[in-house]
Amino acid sequence: MRNLLMSLFMAGSLLGVSAGTVMAQDASAPAAASAMAAPASAPDSASPVSANTALASGAEAASAAAPASGASDAAAAPAAPTEPFSVDSSKISSGDTAWMLTSTALVLFMTIPGLALFYAGMVRKKNVLATVMQSFAICCLVTIIWTVVGYSLAFTPGNSFIGGFSRVFLHGMNYIKGDKATTLTVSHLAPTIPESVYFVYQMTFAIITPALIAGAFADRMKFSAMLVFMGLWSIIVYSPIAHMVWEPTGWLATAGILDFAGGTVVHINAGIAGLVCCLVLGKRVGYGREVMAPHNLVLSLIGASMLWVGWFGFNAGSAVAADGRAGFAMLTTQIATAFAAFGWMFAEWLAKGKPSVLGIISGAVAGLVAITPASGYVGVTGAIVIGIAAGGGCFWSATWLKTKLGYDDSLDAFGVHGVGGILGALLTGIFAVKDIGGADGSILLQAKGVLTTLVYSGVMSFVLLKIIDMVMGLRVTEEEEREGLDVTLHGEHVE
Repeated sequence: MRNLLMSLFMAGSLLGVSAGTVMAQDASAPAAASAMAAPASAPDSASPVSANTALASGAEAASAAAPASGASDAAAAPAAPTEPFSVDSSKISSGDTAWMLTSTALVLFMTIPGLALFYAGMVRKKNVLATVMQSFAICCLVTIIWTVVGYSLAFTPGNSFIGGFSRVFLHGMNYIKGDKATTLTVSHLAPTIPESVYFVYQMTFAIITPALIAGAFADRMKFSAMLVFMGLWSIIVYSPIAHMVWEPTGWLATAGILDFAGGTVVHINAGIAGLVCCLVLGKRVGYGREVMAPHNLVLSLIGASMLWVGWFGFNAGSAVAADGRAGFAMLTTQIATAFAAFGWMFAEWLAKGKPSVLGIISGAVAGLVAITPASGYVGVTGAIVIGIAAGGGCFWSATWLKTKLGYDDSLDAFGVHGVGGILGALLTGIFAVKDIGGADGSILLQAKGVLTTLVYSGVMSFVLLKIIDMVMGLRVTEEEEREGLDVTLHGEHVE
């Protein structure tokens, strides 16, 4: 097994280096020159930065070298950049940069330790360390992948499906603040902050998405198989979806799909992948016959609280600016979360006779999920409706639907993130307010984004899992599962 893993790792590394070197050499022309020459055709899209802000700031940077000469020159203003470009330090907003540095830390905090603790409290005691190990290892793995190729595939021009290789190993990215136009690069999606900050911010999204999937197959997947699956999934599934939705030239972005902070890219994507994982791996040993109650809901409550706080960086940070839209995204996030938490709690109270800690924190996470695509587009009324729908809808999916269909989604990754993401994406199409987000919603367009994500992520996840299962196996043995993954996979246990 070790030899197999080393072979796969070395082969992937050599392939990535070879492809990256060739493509990076082809794309080594100065970023500034290509940015000035490229036409801008992106509408107000679903990218995680306000399109109006990005285009206006990009046009200002691009026009610095062009003299103004009356109305005719104004009519022929230079096109906004459509790829990363170079600026001097005067074009960088210290306020925006400070906010995005904070948001980046908040979103990383969502995965480690937020999600790790949230999941750890819900599994049985014998699998606690294996569960937190998954979140931590995924954080390390995706950081490496995002640096090598993931960011380039997601956020550089390529085609409508996938980006290019101009930022492989961060080639061409300049990091140092200075007074020359060639000393600092910015993303065309976030022209008021250094590209390095935008790179790490988007990395935190790429980290938490596969970490969410792990909740669906808790207690039964090999650690080695998990690493291989998550690595391949990040490249083959996450980066293309992010490119299609958030890159202005992406297929779904040009169609007008609205996803402010990741309802499709993160939650539907992770949710459907999680459902496929639990179906392919099968049920846990003893599922439906043995008690599998959470071992420590205090850990889960702490984790959910960290997720709630960190989500302000997730949603409000997706404005990529310290402005009114970021503030309004924070407001709608808080409102929807509270309504969803109570929505789940009261639904459970009616159905089971008592409200539970697990119920109210699950409802809060469902609300955070559902408001994610809508937070920068809807008003207070929309946030309230989305919150109530998420609380009730996700309670139904995590209890009745899962039981009815008979699948073992261990920690309700699909029930909360998949269903919550779908509800939020569709309701964004109904409640989007043009005066807030600059775009009117369309439920048909939103359905297109939902369906595309479900089909692509679901099919590719299934293919990857089947290939990995044939090569190295996905699931631990029944004896290992009964003893617990902490001891059998990691040689440790919780006292």
